Amino acid sequence: MKEEKSSMGASAVLDVGAMDAEFLHYCKVKIELEERMTKEAMHLYGVSKHILTSSMSTFGSGSAEEIKRFWLAFVVHCVTKLSKLEPKKEKENQSPVTLCQIVRAFQLNIVEFFKEVPQFCLKAGYILEGLYGSDWERRLELKEMQANIVHLSLLSRYYKRAYEELFIINETNGLGNEETAGRYRFGWLLFLLLRVRALGQYKDLVTSTNALVSVLVILTMHMPTQIRNFRFAHSSLFAKRSEKGVNVIASFCDKYHTSEEELRSYFERTNHLIEELLKKKPSPISHHLEKEALDSIDPEGLTYFEGLLEEKSCKLSLELLEKEYDYVIKSRGEIDERIFLNEENSLLGGDSLSGGAINLSGSKRKHDALCSPTKSVTGPMSPPRGCGPTSPTTLANHLAPFTPVSTAMTTAKWLRTSISPLPSQPSPTLQKFFSADLSANITRRAEIILRSIFTPTSRLDPIWAEQRKTEAQKLYYKVLEATCVAESSIRNGTKVVDLVPLLTNERFHRCMLACSAELVLATHKTVALMFPAVLEKTGITAFDLSKVIEGFVRHEETLPRELKRHLNGLEEKLLESLAWEKGSALYNSLVVARPGLAGEINRLGLLAEPMPSLDSIAANLNLTHGSVGLPPLPFPKIDSLCEDLRSPKRPRIEQRSVLVDQKQLKSPLREHLQTACSPLKSRLLPLQSSFASPTRPNPAAGGQTCAETGIEIFFSKISKLAAIRIRTMCERMGLSQDVLEKVYHLVQRILTQNTPLFFNRHIDHIILCSIYGVSKISKLSLTFKEIILNYRKQPQCKSQVFRSVFVHWSSRSNTGKTGVEHVDIITFYNEVFVPSVKPLLVDLGPTFQKRNKPVEEGSTAQGGQLPGSPRVSNFPNIPDMSPKKVSASHNIYVSPLRSSKMDSLLSPSSKSYYACVGESTHAFQSPSKDLTAINNRLNCGRKVNGKLNFDMVSDSVVAGTFGHQNNGILNLGPKPIKVKSEPHD
Repeated sequence: MKEEKSSMGASAVLDVGAMDAEFLHYCKVKIELEERMTKEAMHLYGVSKHILTSSMSTFGSGSAEEIKRFWLAFVVHCVTKLSKLEPKKEKENQSPVTLCQIVRAFQLNIVEFFKEVPQFCLKAGYILEGLYGSDWERRLELKEMQANIVHLSLLSRYYKRAYEELFIINETNGLGNEETAGRYRFGWLLFLLLRVRALGQYKDLVTSTNALVSVLVILTMHMPTQIRNFRFAHSSLFAKRSEKGVNVIASFCDKYHTSEEELRSYFERTNHLIEELLKKKPSPISHHLEKEALDSIDPEGLTYFEGLLEEKSCKLSLELLEKEYDYVIKSRGEIDERIFLNEENSLLGGDSLSGGAINLSGSKRKHDALCSPTKSVTGPMSPPRGCGPTSPTTLANHLAPFTPVSTAMTTAKWLRTSISPLPSQPSPTLQKFFSADLSANITRRAEIILRSIFTPTSRLDPIWAEQRKTEAQKLYYKVLEATCVAESSIRNGTKVVDLVPLLTNERFHRCMLACSAELVLATHKTVALMFPAVLEKTGITAFDLSKVIEGFVRHEETLPRELKRHLNGLEEKLLESLAWEKGSALYNSLVVARPGLAGEINRLGLLAEPMPSLDSIAANLNLTHGSVGLPPLPFPKIDSLCEDLRSPKRPRIEQRSVLVDQKQLKSPLREHLQTACSPLKSRLLPLQSSFASPTRPNPAAGGQTCAETGIEIFFSKISKLAAIRIRTMCERMGLSQDVLEKVYHLVQRILTQNTPLFFNRHIDHIILCSIYGVSKISKLSLTFKEIILNYRKQPQCKSQVFRSVFVHWSSRSNTGKTGVEHVDIITFYNEVFVPSVKPLLVDLGPTFQKRNKPVEEGSTAQGGQLPGSPRVSNFPNIPDMSPKKVSASHNIYVSPLRSSKMDSLLSPSSKSYYACVGESTHAFQSPSKDLTAINNRLNCGRKVNGKLNFDMVSDSVVAGTFGHQNNGILNLGPKPIKVKSEPHD
């Protein structure tokens, strides 16, 4: 029998009447909203409070009181940001309500607020759209605000680290010393005001770091001699010198990887800001060389403000800066950025600021790279680490510690040194592949698409936008040239593959341009244009973008590791959720490859819209053919090849499929055909198949269409990602290999036989439900709460995954509900998952045997194989995740030895520093003595050789194809039962 979910009644926990009065008190007294704004806030609260009271269990992880305060704070913030009422000051000097003020009033912190906001947006989105229009989310700017907060958090730590390195800190109370704290605060405030005055609204991380380093230069030159932690003449901090002495600007550029041109520009702007705000008169630094112990520096281009950081002058200057910043906050601020001076500020909270909108967390980023189902970032297509002058590893070797900011700066240096010097037009080598008309067409398209991405707005400085557009354009031409050279060398039999169909394909070029722009934006860590902005601007989907990701990594040999990780992360997001969202091009390929799914796809309205024409994009930008100096398109669109495709709801399905990875073209259903076609397949041009019409036969796949091949490859990538996550979860919970294989088998069968369960959902929805279902039939005492608690420790975890699952109730549903709803994962498991996969779960009973033979064509859709679906395979042989924790009580991890470090093991003196599994460092020695010897060696190394460099994370990522099949027979438990409702975080 079905066990109904027993939810805690929110109305029993919350006194709605008291909550109404409490919210009114917050608005009027604690936040001091004006009367009209208070009425609007009460209205939004009134029409949305039923969501809070009816689904309390899906919000937050705290008490009902905390969840209530988060909801009320969200309501007030939405009204203050979205209201169309003109502010009316009822009190003298009344300023706009800021997020800091709201969070403080409701006794919350900023980190937790941004963690909970996505769930509130999802639940109340339809109400906000009705009240404030369809663009409410763009106007609310939550992602941009969170990214800005992350950047400031990183920059504040970067500033603190640099300050402590450059200047002497009081040993007793460090930066808490009044005099030291004053100068420290002076520098941060000067930086904040420089951001407001000089950086405008875009404030990307790289530009902000350039501005911060310019402030460090000012502090270095003006800090009293007794507080300096260096001497200009003898410090290793100042490596750049001229005939006249130390070149301070160049030395800081060398240390912090900034652009010298930009640093000098911000140095001048900082000087002007000091003149304007502090009323200080500059003088040539040459007048103060001997007096201020500056005689060892090159004075050219430097300005000096006498007494700027002397104690009395500094106090007065600090007061002026505080006053100016107060004015900025009152007029246009949302966050009082001074709070970042104190990491323990209660308003910030103690958790990481990097989750959610953007990801800059080092450990999480490393795990993302390890978990990526794409090729290794250090595989055959990647350059050897440390090779070449632009290797980011080489650039960062002397910069310690290795931080997100320093990573961003070394990546920006790659863009500045490797890409910026290139021509902004196709090179002679590239033009050899074009006719004159094709060259004009490609150049015109690049100008229009990139201008649509980097259009100057109120948040994008025109100069900055033009610089980034030019960088993306140069990167596009560089990778396009490498792609053409590589693909032209591929032969089909005795003939050279014709590149014209590919080079005249509109979608191919837009994907290349979007990828180029995304890498430039990722390099600068911009706030204004975060992914998937490039997709919206170019008219493609994430599924389209996946076709060129591997090519970019392979053909751009100098691409920094950070950008490879970024592309790996994008592909993982695509596999786990983006490709399954409504409007994904995946569905356009599915209706061709799996005709049986067309009805459900059309019922849910999932098909992607046609790609907008280039002319329409140009018209929106007010661009004419003459404005970009190029002729109109001389070629018909290759997408017209797809017009023969039909679906019940639209006259045309545009050609979209996934990138064909030659190493993954094995289909168990067609092994005999693949054996026959293997010589041809090794010569197939992947991009040709990827961008060909979905109905076109793929000559390398034995009669498959390109859509079928693409879907088969996409599903194999999904299976790999699922295998990685299933194993991590099962190992974390201590589940047996038997259970792990059952879970994987179930997820695979759902993917191939009940694919609609993935539609508009996250892959982790299916994994979590599968783990629970298998645990029930295996008679394990595992609760859903335990699964969720362990899932929270996964690097990809987002609370929305288990709090909000898309459900489209059909008229045949037993629940009596109709339409679209987002429910928690327990409701999804009970009402949707179990009824859909019950036959598959029954198969996992005591009589279950893993079969290696292919499922016959024509099986039923329920519990049977869809026509053309690949055979379900056993759990793959995936290499161990690295690093792997080997101690429950200590942070000790073990990683495989990198191939790049093998050379260091050749000499006996170096080899003794390493411990290899199964091999002692000395003959006939016990393991405990081995460890003692290793520690002694390391301690000795610290004394003799200085700092030891340990890389805690291996570069290797999960790679390779599935291993051979295992024919073992598993003993399984009884049929599944419904899950009891349990409180979950």
